Amino acid sequence: MNTLPDQASPWWRHGHVWLVISGPAVVVVASMVTGFLAVKYQDEVIGGQQPARASRPLVLSQPRALAPALEGRNHAATPDKTARP
Repeated sequence: MNTLPDQASPWWRHGHVWLVISGPAVVVVASMVTGFLAVKYQDEVIGGQQPARASRPLVLSQPRALAPALEGRNHAATPDKTARP
């Protein structure tokens, strides 16, 4: 009893092959569509210049302002002992 066919059918006649090929093919097409949309419909730049204050260096008058974030968070509620009354 021979259950195998005499002639093997070509690879394109099997449905699972197309299922395996279609996954990556859909991803490639979707990435091309996404790239096209990103290039064609770019967002406008609002206000072509940076704010003037961003170009100036930050000047801190109080050395306490330079405290690390953890120390600043832990002592935010404690009074400043260096402040003059």
